Amino acid sequence: MITTKKCIELEDRYGARNYKPLDVVLTRGSGIWVEDVEGKKYMDFLAAYSAVNQGHCHPRLVKTVQEQAARLTLTSRAFRNDQLPLLAKELCELTGYEMMLPMNSGAEAVETAIKAARKWGYSVKGVARDRAEIIACEGNFHGRTVTIVSFSTEEQYKEGYGPLTHGFRIIPYGDAAALKAAINKNTVGFLVEPIQGESGVVVPREGFLREAADVCRQNNVLLIADEIQSGLGRTGTLFAYEHENVKPDIVVIGKALSGGMYPVSAVVSSREVLGVFKPGDHGSTYGGNPLACAVAREALKIILEENLVERSAELGKYLISRLRQIDSPYVDFYRGKGLWIGIVLKPEAGGARKFCEALQEEGILAKETHENVIRIAPPLIISKAEIDQALVIIKKVLTQI
Repeated sequence: MITTKKCIELEDRYGARNYKPLDVVLTRGSGIWVEDVEGKKYMDFLAAYSAVNQGHCHPRLVKTVQEQAARLTLTSRAFRNDQLPLLAKELCELTGYEMMLPMNSGAEAVETAIKAARKWGYSVKGVARDRAEIIACEGNFHGRTVTIVSFSTEEQYKEGYGPLTHGFRIIPYGDAAALKAAINKNTVGFLVEPIQGESGVVVPREGFLREAADVCRQNNVLLIADEIQSGLGRTGTLFAYEHENVKPDIVVIGKALSGGMYPVSAVVSSREVLGVFKPGDHGSTYGGNPLACAVAREALKIILEENLVERSAELGKYLISRLRQIDSPYVDFYRGKGLWIGIVLKPEAGGARKFCEALQEEGILAKETHENVIRIAPPLIISKAEIDQALVIIKKVLTQI
């Protein structure tokens, strides 16, 4: 049997060290539970950055993968398949948009949204060639491509990758007045996370997104919502923008769109926006493949039929209220919506990593972000009893470490 020590040695020897994972080597998972190679079980409180909202190895998804994989997996977009049109219809009906464009990773979907906004700016709004600008926010995280890291405000994400891509402006997150001031005749879009995930589950002040939507509409600028982490039930609504009762012009979806089974992402928008693409303008060999589409269709059905959005809202309120009852000398405050919570530590706590390592020892897997935040995001299928079980461990770690 391969051991944790041996796996770590092999990965460190042969793998590029672009991540610093916790030293746990997982081999199987079911629901909210995962198991390491020595047989120790853990509660997963990260859910693969919200990709497994439906839980690990959901039986319905496993069955769908097995059946579709035995039938047809890939045709490329050179030919049609019988799953893509059904996913397109179901996703558009669910979200209320006219068209969708399928991709694989979240970063690819963000790139697609950027391309669509720029092309719309030139062909519909009338922006001068190669002058289009998109506004983004401080603390943003939209992926890792060269174009996307070009407008990151995290210096490490772009160090050594220049020359970077031009055409982006940055404003403070949550500042609608700054958005209004940054818009000019070349502005084609405002790309924003309704709640910032990698920054530590940062929730903007109430009314920001609604004000931003108004500013965009008044200035003929596309509001582009990145819902890759925050969407599909994570915050207690199907999409986080619903908390502000707005409808973005473009929505970027990924992660839980496949329930952790397979990379699936999509962009949904109006016919005016996605209609700017003509054959040959943009594409992906794997985007819209029948395996991905079958999995995504089932993943969406599970979210709806198992009431995971409602569970996230109800259990998220319960979890954060119980967390706020913990009297810890290390915690500054808690923030979040639904089952997406950031435990923000005081500077004197010495960073979140050691707390995540202590949680691991006690049987909970969570991950630090931005040094001082413990991010909490269990699969949405978690039960109240499992939350109570986890709270005992979390309280112990936050008060006794």
